[in-house]
This record gives sequence, C-alpha cells and structure tokens, in this order.
Amino acid sequence: MKVIDQTLLEKVIVERTRHSHKVDYGRLLLIGGTYPYGGAIIMAALGAVRSGAGLVTVATDKENIPALHSHLPESMAFSLQDQQLLKEQLEKAEVVLLGPGLREDAFGEELVKQVFDSLRKDQILVIDGGALGILSKNQFPLPVGQLILTPHQKEWERLSGLAIEKQKPESTFAALEDFPQETILVEKGPATRIWKAGQSEYYQLEIGGPYQATGGMGDTLAGMIAGFAGQFPHVNLYERVVVVTHLHSAIAQELAQENYVVLPTSISQHIPLFMKKISEKDT
Repeated sequence: MKVIDQTLLEKVIVERTRHSHKVDYGRLLLIGGTYPYGGAIIMAALGAVRSGAGLVTVATDKENIPALHSHLPESMAFSLQDQQLLKEQLEKAEVVLLGPGLREDAFGEELVKQVFDSLRKDQILVIDGGALGILSKNQFPLPVGQLILTPHQKEWERLSGLAIEKQKPESTFAALEDFPQETILVEKGPATRIWKAGQSEYYQLEIGGPYQATGGMGDTLAGMIAGFAGQFPHVNLYERVVVVTHLHSAIAQELAQENYVVLPTSISQHIPLFMKKISEKDT
C-alpha cells in the first residue's frame, strides 16, 4: 500500500502558467441526470468546473438544463435527445464522464453503448453511477480509450462479482485483470483504494469519515476526477486520480470540524481554495 503525502499533492497541483487558455485545462463532456436523478449531474458539473476544468459541456434531460444553469452558468448544456449535438460533442471531448444520475433503463443502455462505440484511444472515459450498473448487467465490449471506474462497494460487487466482504486487496487486484490494461479503479468505501490495472500496489485513503455519507458525494467526486483528468499533463493520469480522490476527502474532513454532515456542494465550493493553498507551496 502506498501513502498519499504532501509531496505528491504538490507534484500534481501546480500553479498555472501565465500564458494559458481555457482549452489547456480540458474539454469535458458530462452525460447523465435523466429523470428523476437530475441533481447528480449538476453536482458532478460543479465538481468538474470548480476543480479547474477549462470547458465543461453537460448532456442531460432538457428539463434539467435551467436548474443546471441556475447553479452553474459556466457550463454549457444540451438535451440528450439531440443526437447530432451528442455526436459532435463526443468527438470534441478529451474527457467524458458517463453515468451520474443515469437511469438504468433502455434509454440509458443505448446511451452507454453509443458512448462506448464512439470513444477513441486518445480519449478518457470516467464511468460512474448508472453507467456502472448498466455495464454490470450487459456484455458491452469495453471501449478502447483510457478507462476510470468509480464504483462504491455495491457497484463493485455487481461489476466484479466480489461480495462486499470479499473485496480484499488481493481479490480486487485479480478482478482488475478482466479489464483493459491501464484501467484505473477508484474503489470507494470506508478506506477508499485507488488501483491501476496490472499493478499490485495501490493507494489507500487515510482520511474521510461518516460525515460524507450523503447523496451526491460520489457524483461530486466523479466530476472532480474528470476535471483533474483534463489538466496537469506534467504527471500521469493515475497520479492525478489519486490526488483528486484524496483532495475530495481532505476538504470534507476539514469541513467536518465544524459540521455534523458535509454536503457535496460544500466540498465543491471549497475546491479552488484548497487547490490554491497546495499550488502556492513555494510562496
């Protein structure tokens, strides 16, 4: 087991160069929020934008767009029913987050299949929420791009076949062999572990607590992961995922000093401040 320390945080989260542009910080497409789970994709979008993502576009139910823009006017949005726009945005995106608030029905299944079929090798796909459930029930061929999986214990049980009580490090390492090389797994739980397929060593969080046990926590983390995936090219993707997963719980732990429960939207609100403090290590 590897330890996440301040050195790793400072290695990943660095000050932005003076001569940079929004396209340097990731072009993201977030897909989800089908009825009645509209809030999930909004929380994911908040996590992505406030993590520093340069351009964030959300594909969701048309009825969800006004609520999204009331919380986050910085994002772009379009209806999932607009197939032409969906195709165009899938081609443009560098990072795709699929699944927060995605209902596990026939429409959701067709959407997952469409995204899988369209993904290129140079794109990153974060699979979360409903997309994980759909993947576990169907034999869809996995896409060719870089995969990041973000299951909680029950989702990992469905996806890997490992009962929760059997989700030990050696079992998860073996289960990951069934996924494409380089797949990154954020195995969420009381002691979240972050894996890379083919590597027996993993990182484990030593922070966080029950104050995070509330709806939307995973959606926010998924958005943050997508946000970091589109930035910080000076380090590898695995290190970015490790650091942002730690950051999510570190913010929650700090807020829990004065709050009985930490809301996901409160974490999002504090992301820029925490990133600023880490990036200014030398000042």
